[in-house]
Amino acid sequence: MKKKIALAKLISDPYQRNLEIFNLRKKFLIEYDAVLDTIKSGPFYFKDKSIMDLVKNELHRFDPEFYDLIAYSIMSNHVHILIDTSIQLTDMTAEEELLESYTSLDVIMKRIKGPSGKYANKLLGKEGRFWEKESYDIYIRNEKMLNNVISYILQNPVKAGMADSWELYPGNFYKYQT
Repeated sequence: MKKKIALAKLISDPYQRNLEIFNLRKKFLIEYDAVLDTIKSGPFYFKDKSIMDLVKNELHRFDPEFYDLIAYSIMSNHVHILIDTSIQLTDMTAEEELLESYTSLDVIMKRIKGPSGKYANKLLGKEGRFWEKESYDIYIRNEKMLNNVISYILQNPVKAGMADSWELYPGNFYKYQT
């Protein structure tokens, strides 16, 4: 993947370069998620209702302070979330204010993963890292992509055979848009 992205970065046309990099990352995320869905061994901590509930609480905790929580799916061994951080921009007028006040995605993820990992480890009687260090994010470019991502997230447990419909899966959340 790194080689393909390195080659894509050599494309001179900026539109084509960005499109190729975007498509490569999208393909990687889809393949990675498919692998996660087929894993039959290892930690499946989120199957535990108490672990799932504490992750839900942490996801809702910063809504609407740092983001608008649109959707999530808590699978048995990974979590998909869709948030809109642009709500932080509504009250900011100057660039300096933005630089001082805006909470970036990496900080938001640490605020979610830190406490939820600590509490999950306590419930499980474990120590050490609960979450993988890495997270994969994408930038939503338009309404069509937004709808595709929402559908992808909510249908994930159905595709993995964990529920007959997304509405029945207890680890799913969707804030209907008006």
